[in-house]
Amino acid sequence: MAAVTQYLCTVISHRMITPTVYELAFEGEPIPSADPAKPAPTEPFHFRAGQYISVVVPGAGPGGRDLRRAYSIASHPEARPVELCVKIVDNGPGSNFLNRLRKGDTFKGFAPYGDFTYETSPTKHVCFIATGTGIAPFRAMMLSAEYQANPPKSATCLLGVRDEEELLYQSDITPYGKWIPCVSQPKGGWNGFRGRVTDYLRTLGEDFPWKETEYYLCGAGQMIDEVRAILTERGVDKDSIHREIYFKQPKPTA
Repeated sequence: MAAVTQYLCTVISHRMITPTVYELAFEGEPIPSADPAKPAPTEPFHFRAGQYISVVVPGAGPGGRDLRRAYSIASHPEARPVELCVKIVDNGPGSNFLNRLRKGDTFKGFAPYGDFTYETSPTKHVCFIATGTGIAPFRAMMLSAEYQANPPKSATCLLGVRDEEELLYQSDITPYGKWIPCVSQPKGGWNGFRGRVTDYLRTLGEDFPWKETEYYLCGAGQMIDEVRAILTERGVDKDSIHREIYFKQPKPTA
């Protein structure tokens, strides 16, 4: 795995891709260490599909200290510029900081982090299950040279969103797998599946290759917990379930 490096990231573009999600494209140049004993980094921005960057949010912490916020990289390693897929969160320091940036602006970040990466499975099926911007690492995986050189027997991608305007990256994913959007509260004449990704999983019968599939889960903690329970009921081995939790729902208090 590549060593974590600090980068100065220059914004190439900012565009809204749904009413609440934007895509931020950037180029990253390594920042030399302040420690003269450490050699200056020379590698360009390097990562494996599924990894993330830790963005520095200046002065947003207690006492004006910097904060760090993690964002999965939505582009594949061979693509430049690098792309992030960011949900605008009310009072979210990271998403609002990045949302103010435009072409030519800069920010600092540390990368790469994470071990949520694609493991080649040419003899098995793969099922990617995401909510919202949790689709970002799966887009990166499916578009990567690593994935396309060693594709699975088949790929299915489930994306859960509140309404159809929030669907992401369908055109990137459909050439490489079955696309199943799950819309829980559609606004208009939605003809696809109505419900959550967990509802869709419960519609699958014994003909689905439950035990011959590798599962990758990314998104809200509650979704991941519920999906893991469904897969366990179906006899899926825990080592075949890979997960990346974006946020964990707090437990109810008495």
